[in-house]
Amino acid sequence: MAATAFRFHPAAFFSAHPGEAGAKRPLHHCPPHRILVPRRACLLRAKSSNGLPQIGASFGNTNEVLDGRPAGDGPPEQGGSTVSITVVGASGDLAKKKIFPALFALFYEDCLPEHFTVFGYARSKMSDEELRTMISRTLTCRIDKRKNCGGKMEQFLQRCFYQSGQYNTEEGFAELDRKLKEKEEGRLPNRLFYLSIPPNIFVDVVRSASRTASSSSGWTRFIVEKPFGRDSESSGELTRSLKKYLAEEQIFRIDHYLGKELVENLSVLRFSNLVFEPLWSRNYIRNVQLIFSEDFGTEGRGGYFDNYGIIRDIMQNHLLQILALFAMETPVSLDAEDIRNEKVKVLRSMRQLKLEDVVVGQYKGHTRGGKSFPGYADDPTVPKGSITPTFAAAALFIDNARWDGVPFLMKAGKALHTRRAEIRVQFRRVPGNLYRRNIGTDLDTATNELVLRVQPDEAIYLKINNKVPGLGMRLDRSNLNLLYSERYRREIPDAYERLLLDAIEGERRLFIRSDELDAAWGIFTPVLRELEDKRVAPELYPYGSRGPVGAHYLAANYNVRWGDVTGDDGSF
Repeated sequence: MAATAFRFHPAAFFSAHPGEAGAKRPLHHCPPHRILVPRRACLLRAKSSNGLPQIGASFGNTNEVLDGRPAGDGPPEQGGSTVSITVVGASGDLAKKKIFPALFALFYEDCLPEHFTVFGYARSKMSDEELRTMISRTLTCRIDKRKNCGGKMEQFLQRCFYQSGQYNTEEGFAELDRKLKEKEEGRLPNRLFYLSIPPNIFVDVVRSASRTASSSSGWTRFIVEKPFGRDSESSGELTRSLKKYLAEEQIFRIDHYLGKELVENLSVLRFSNLVFEPLWSRNYIRNVQLIFSEDFGTEGRGGYFDNYGIIRDIMQNHLLQILALFAMETPVSLDAEDIRNEKVKVLRSMRQLKLEDVVVGQYKGHTRGGKSFPGYADDPTVPKGSITPTFAAAALFIDNARWDGVPFLMKAGKALHTRRAEIRVQFRRVPGNLYRRNIGTDLDTATNELVLRVQPDEAIYLKINNKVPGLGMRLDRSNLNLLYSERYRREIPDAYERLLLDAIEGERRLFIRSDELDAAWGIFTPVLRELEDKRVAPELYPYGSRGPVGAHYLAANYNVRWGDVTGDDGSF
């Protein structure tokens, strides 16, 4: 088949972050809830979670503060405000690999308030200098050869401190509160706690920290990492326990996939391009596929993974949240509550998942190219005889006027042939297609398909049919594509950077509300219980393969072919 390349003109798409081509440079965050002052960083429009005005947080070396008011306006403050960020579980992998690097990246780009402090809190005994040494090993300036990288790194590290203490007692957090007050130096104190800890100690930490280390006059917020329970019952119990000590507005349930660039651009693509919005319904869309695959196994994390499995780990949160954003109706505004209201409507309109609409698998050992790859059961941290799925495919349906009858197919797995996360929208056939004789008997391969590749190599492309140049009439499939690395010669921020900045601002649109969580668990809990009660054995698939054959039969039940196994995966 001839290769023809069609490309969108750069102006053909309205992007969330437009910019001109050139040398790679960082991306400044200035969505509608922020103000960009010329030649300065973004100014925040944050609101206090406890109703108190957020007066003094500023960005960069500027005298402007929130809402553009000078520091002298409003109630008198001693030197404005300050933000204290405490990473609970500071010695863990997530903190070292993601949270501290994301905080440094925000500092490097002048996106943090002028006055801020970072504290690490964990049970390990450690000095401030030992924490700084540990953090420094994972800090980068993101773009090589940037000016003053070493200097900025040293400035950031000097704002990092450590407090050791137990998670289930108040003594350690009382000492943390004393140290925070020293660093706040009489400014209006705002405090953010990031719970980078196992979920079984969330409530202990929230109880102790909220009682002894909350801000007395500013806001106090807690970022909570998934998993948010294992089913509807445990999730509801966790929510009720947290709300004994916190208001809903103080709880920021983080799903880092919602902070990824292509997921953020999903709404922009749909709601600000007239060419797509009229097509976004059952009238033109045949099916929607949400695909997540990793090309590695559990690699020593099997003990943790075995308690949850791929459905709880990926499908019930990451993929379902993307589905809700994709399928929601137009919100009244870009306000967080308006967006989250529409997502909840989608989730409440979805059918409970049934066992016949689910396929589960587990990877087994495989030898390829003379190299052996161990199976899931070979992981020494995995219990013997485990039937926890490392792969799952499911067909979901939304019973509303827009999406009635359209299958939403999810597929997620570990130890597959490639690493990818993407949304594939397959459109219906052209009625009475004049060129059906030139297409051949397989009309499915001739339908248009819109693909949003979340990772790696972020891209948006649309598959179309066109004529191959020449005297004959031969048709070809080509891609109209927006490849981010070519269009935007700049670094795309990590999802944790965007979400941490939003939490500091009090912007909640990318965080999960408690009723969203309830509705999401309501879809998956019945089938999870049935899988466990009946001890459904997963279909085995070789490490590095495309997954179990059963996933193809599931798709075929709805006259669908997985878009990532047709041999045309959109690689450029």
